Amino acid sequence: METSTLKPIQLFVPTFDIEQCLIQLRECLEIGWTGLGFKTVEFENAWKEYTGLANAHFLASNTIGLHLALKVFKQECGWQDGDEVITTPLTFVSTNHAILYENLNPVFADVDETLCLDPKSIEKKITAKTRAVMFVGFGGTTGQLSAVADLCKSKGLKLILDAAHMAGTRFQGRHVGGEADVTIFSYQAVKNLPSGDSGMICFREQKHDAIVRKMSWLGISLDTFARTGGQGKARYKWLYDVEYVGLKAHGNSLMAGICLVQLKHLDKDNEKRRLLANQYTKALLNNPKIKMVPGVEDCESSQHLMQIRVPAPLRNDLISHLNSKAIYPGVHYRINTDYEMYRYAQGTCPQAELASLEIISLPLHLRLEDSDIDRVCSEILSFLK
Repeated sequence: METSTLKPIQLFVPTFDIEQCLIQLRECLEIGWTGLGFKTVEFENAWKEYTGLANAHFLASNTIGLHLALKVFKQECGWQDGDEVITTPLTFVSTNHAILYENLNPVFADVDETLCLDPKSIEKKITAKTRAVMFVGFGGTTGQLSAVADLCKSKGLKLILDAAHMAGTRFQGRHVGGEADVTIFSYQAVKNLPSGDSGMICFREQKHDAIVRKMSWLGISLDTFARTGGQGKARYKWLYDVEYVGLKAHGNSLMAGICLVQLKHLDKDNEKRRLLANQYTKALLNNPKIKMVPGVEDCESSQHLMQIRVPAPLRNDLISHLNSKAIYPGVHYRINTDYEMYRYAQGTCPQAELASLEIISLPLHLRLEDSDIDRVCSEILSFLK
């Protein structure tokens, strides 16, 4: 069959509760409050209730949340330029760019079979200049997060959890985030809880939450919503202080309104993602050329990604074959040490380097049907035969 006549199977396609999202957007537009406050406050409270985390501040993106987390800790803990943050090379570049934004030095540790940081590798990389560990919950799994949290506690290091893939991930029955000093979530367009783009930063300590609320609004002591008593209910108070050289990083009510709707579907949507992943696993598990990325006991993953590993010489040809059949997988991720600004660490993380050459992210989204999964698996097995 010609490729042009085949139904395209895309890697990611977000699904929205459109009518309910439009109700939220219309409410913002009718009231005339689309910015910080109103729906952002409502969603922060909903997210705290959903996760059990003590603090939550709605932001424009996960990336700006990572930056702000480091900015707050650097200021409050007295970190200096050139201090070190141990991190993973197997992630989207935003994780490590955030470290550079604050003139800190990314030190790369290796990953384990779950593609998350290996605590043994982290421990080997700790020096007198190490201040924090940046842990990425790869694809939604926790990996050895508990062991990393224990290591950070014993060494007096801050633990920053990049939970961009982890909306809805639970470990031992509790939502992730309580293990870390700060956790940053993503609600970007193709994440499990999609909006246009937005994120949430959840500090363990309330004093840090108070600071980041100012830093995300240019350092201003009181945001406009607070100064008007909410939705313009009181006289506009123009007099405020500017306490920090902050950023314009807060989220807005339009994105928060969409998130409020999508949060209601998150657990159900994640359950479907896990079922689709199980369908892939059953079909591909016994092929000797395919290595599955293992799950973690007691972890109910959000299943943001469905990944397999194939021998490096075959990976790119397999992707090309799938593309020829109108199937469009992805790669998460090219190892960051291939990029110019991180090339100083090439060769230091052999497990991550090998994984970067072998991994394929298979199509995984809520619009897939069983027949789509069967078709993807059939083409993979046919090629590998």
